[in-house]
Amino acid sequence: MTVWLVIGVAAGIFFFLMKSSRNYEGLPELPASPGAMPQDVTVIIPARNEGKNIERVVKSFPGVPVIVVDDDSSDRTAEFACAAGAKVIKAPPLPKGAAGKPNACLAGANASESDYILFVDADTYYKPDFLPSLMAYTRSESLDMVTAFLKQDCVTWSEKLILPYAFALYFCGVSAQNVNSKNSFDALANGQCLLFRRSIYNFIGGHGAVADSIIEDVMLAFIAKRHRIKLRVLRAENLGSVRMYEGLGAIWRGFEKNSFRFLLINRWCGAQVVCSSILLTSYAPLMGWLIWNELWGLAVLFGIVPAVLLRSWYGSIGRSLFSPVAIYVFQCIAISAMFSSLHGRGVLWKGRRV
Repeated sequence: MTVWLVIGVAAGIFFFLMKSSRNYEGLPELPASPGAMPQDVTVIIPARNEGKNIERVVKSFPGVPVIVVDDDSSDRTAEFACAAGAKVIKAPPLPKGAAGKPNACLAGANASESDYILFVDADTYYKPDFLPSLMAYTRSESLDMVTAFLKQDCVTWSEKLILPYAFALYFCGVSAQNVNSKNSFDALANGQCLLFRRSIYNFIGGHGAVADSIIEDVMLAFIAKRHRIKLRVLRAENLGSVRMYEGLGAIWRGFEKNSFRFLLINRWCGAQVVCSSILLTSYAPLMGWLIWNELWGLAVLFGIVPAVLLRSWYGSIGRSLFSPVAIYVFQCIAISAMFSSLHGRGVLWKGRRV
């Protein structure tokens, strides 16, 4: 009976991880279209204590208006942003119940006048062809909202270990076809890189409509879907990158802040992520049972399933061999996120309780 359970779990893991890769790779890739920097777009960068990152991202957009919204930084973010060529404004006082990022993004949008607004995070970086390519694609497809997933720059061992698995798990429940279909209300967005036609941004209420949300990007996509606005979710790994979290502590707090809230909003996606997580968490106990009963052949086959299926996320089979560690570390993060949300404890993020 347990042998059949092992086979069933292996089949489930195979199904969800294959689905995960297919979902992510099913997102259209932003084609490179070299050209002059567009003049009808303003780049908005909300920044809180991003002194070590801000110059690099500002310089990604030479010749384009860049507004950095300094969200009460205690470091030299504003000074470095000015030196890099950005216009710097201070974020308005945070209203009660509002989150810092949407408050800063709304201030930046209100300070700009261009036909398009591109919101990017301070820890992102873009190649010179990125913005011309994004605008060319947006116009050719007559889009009103575009968001792009970037290449993940992983530096520390914890980033290299956990982030690929976290994104693989995330895309177990995301349908690339549905999030890019006007006939589905499934929504997805990446707030690290989010472009709007200004008229549409104003029509849906912009970041003011999601002022109290920690996952404001996904909520904006939900609103856009409800209004049947033409949006597109893309991949742009060849033209942009991000170092999302620096080290284990930041990874823990970041996913604790976001993950459970996302699952509660998109229930069907959340159910699939939870199901795949349970299957993957069953990996070690079942592997131990096979070894205990000296079922060596089945143990070897079962043992390589996660590593083989996660190879595309990790970049090599050598790295993906350590994925079982990521499975259990991330499970601890998920459980912590669940209790934080259910008990209203919140997470300390950049000096604020969210």
